Amino acid sequence: MMDSHLFLRRAASDCLFIFALVSAGINTAGAQEHVTDSRIRAQLTSYQQTILSAEVAANISKLTLREGEQFHRGQLLVKFDCALLNTQLNKAKAAAEVAHQGLKVSKRLEELNSISDIEVDQAVAATKETEAELEAMRVQVSKCSLSAPYSGRIAKLHVDEHQYVTPGTPLMDIVDTSRLEVRLIAPSNWLSWLRQGSTFSLQIEELGKTCQAKVVRLGARIDPVSQSLPIMGEIVGDHGDLLPGMSGWASFNRAKE
Repeated sequence: MMDSHLFLRRAASDCLFIFALVSAGINTAGAQEHVTDSRIRAQLTSYQQTILSAEVAANISKLTLREGEQFHRGQLLVKFDCALLNTQLNKAKAAAEVAHQGLKVSKRLEELNSISDIEVDQAVAATKETEAELEAMRVQVSKCSLSAPYSGRIAKLHVDEHQYVTPGTPLMDIVDTSRLEVRLIAPSNWLSWLRQGSTFSLQIEELGKTCQAKVVRLGARIDPVSQSLPIMGEIVGDHGDLLPGMSGWASFNRAKE
């Protein structure tokens, strides 16, 4: 019974993997349908892409860029109106200062044998508590601006300036366009001659140009239904006009080693 359950789970996992590749624009229902000798369909994908989300509850005071614009790592992308958080930070600073003063008094009284050890311990604990609350507020205030984790472009904006957001609200999709991957689905029998480092030419349909590329990774598992496996490659040279989502034909020089 356990073997049958394991088989079903693996089969479900394989189906989800194939569906994800289909969603990416590469049909894996039959790899042979997209192969002509050593020519196969390919798609460009971003090496890094993510959805940036809000980490504070506040109004957006500034969006520095619009969709399609470029940014550099560390560049400010979003600024929030954190007047309330800044006020709470000042309050936490004041509370921490009061606790530190109280601890100084308690230690002085301890030297004069005018206070019990328990009272001193309570003053120490109160100081640590206010310091922790102050640090928590500093972390919250640090989230009042959002900077780019890497260089790239804004693929989509989900919000507008002056919009109120809560933690977890998607703000924008960003992609790294400086490093693109070439994704292909190849017949499994290509493993008889295809290797990591194999070179191929990539004809980009959207631009009508041909680029040189090489294989950097081979898939870790062959799909048992289509008898295919994913291949990942990278473009050789600098091609600033290439964008994620572009597709075309990859042509290999089929030579058995």
